[in-house]
Amino acid sequence: MKNLKGIFMGIGVAAAMLTACSSADKQMTTVSGLNPAAFDSTINGKKTALYILKNQNGMEVCITNYGGRVVSLVVPDKNGKPTDVVLGFDNIRQYADTLNSPSDYGSTVGRYANRINDGKIVIDGDTIQLTQNDRGNGAKHCLHGGGNTGWMHKVYDADQPNDTTLVLTLVSPDGDNGFPGEVTAKTTFTILPDNTLDIVMEATTDKETVINMTNHSYFNLNGDPSKEGDNMVLYVNADNYTPSDSTYMTTGEVKPVEGTPMDFRAPTPLSLNINNQDFDQTRNASGFDHNWCLNTYKDGKGDDKTVCASLYSPVSGIFLEMFTNEPGVQVYTANFQGVGRDADIIRKGGLKYPKHVSVCLESQKYPDSPNKKDWASPFVKPGEQYMSHVAYKFSVK
Repeated sequence: MKNLKGIFMGIGVAAAMLTACSSADKQMTTVSGLNPAAFDSTINGKKTALYILKNQNGMEVCITNYGGRVVSLVVPDKNGKPTDVVLGFDNIRQYADTLNSPSDYGSTVGRYANRINDGKIVIDGDTIQLTQNDRGNGAKHCLHGGGNTGWMHKVYDADQPNDTTLVLTLVSPDGDNGFPGEVTAKTTFTILPDNTLDIVMEATTDKETVINMTNHSYFNLNGDPSKEGDNMVLYVNADNYTPSDSTYMTTGEVKPVEGTPMDFRAPTPLSLNINNQDFDQTRNASGFDHNWCLNTYKDGKGDDKTVCASLYSPVSGIFLEMFTNEPGVQVYTANFQGVGRDADIIRKGGLKYPKHVSVCLESQKYPDSPNKKDWASPFVKPGEQYMSHVAYKFSVK
């Protein structure tokens, strides 16, 4: 979920910040074709690296501690061929260069995923001004915790206890992009034997604040991200969604999907309505960039054992099922990929990505929930434990 005119304005991380380590001769070792040496660097005094997780059933997930990003995710297709199903870059330089190759590919987003209206929250009667990095279409919102200065561009401390688990930890200082409280966040990635990528995001704070973390992987299950991905078939277990205005901000309404292009209660090819110009929501977003109200969340509790969404490629046969304890999922269909200067950026494998190449499935509290009192609360107080769980299970059919 992204607005190029907003999230990537103004602030760049200069390539000069990167100090390459002396490991350029490391052999390419990942199934996805990545060279781990291309991720060995130092950014703002902290070392970055590529961490490789594997199981015994052909799944490999490569993650960098720069932004807690899933760089590649390989699973077998219907013919047993190892297939990388996420978008990204093949080096740390491009991930860190927010001026020339801006992206939120695969990142662990914090402190608050999605948008906060005008970048303002109220705690104990005090209005707190956050970074207003999302300025598209006249907006002044805070998007993804500050975007280029948010957690997706911080270096996490990493601990890999075994071949299937990676633990990333980050301390966000009081006042980080305006957010109150020092927050200690921990994200645990685990590959399960059934080819599930399980992600648990936890956090504590020393002052009341808002926390809403997510994973921002861009999924292309076809195995060829040089082509559009609108042939993929989407299912969302949701009777309602939250409409947005022309600045991508939720209006506060909750509307039924019945009779609209937002109805994915039966598996439906994205191509059916992704370019629908007669419906204001798809017209304004140039596709889908919306929050669905999950049926798996009831009475203040999410059922993370029941499928909340799925994605299927009729080309590769790869089937992705999503599970979460969160009330919402943001479905973003890469509406700004391949548009403007983005069209010329080279990604993994030397490819350029077209519009609608992929789908993001972001578990979350509803957008702008700090200012929508009837929605599930993102507020966390000292002594409380924030915990968000999302799992992506891969199979073939």
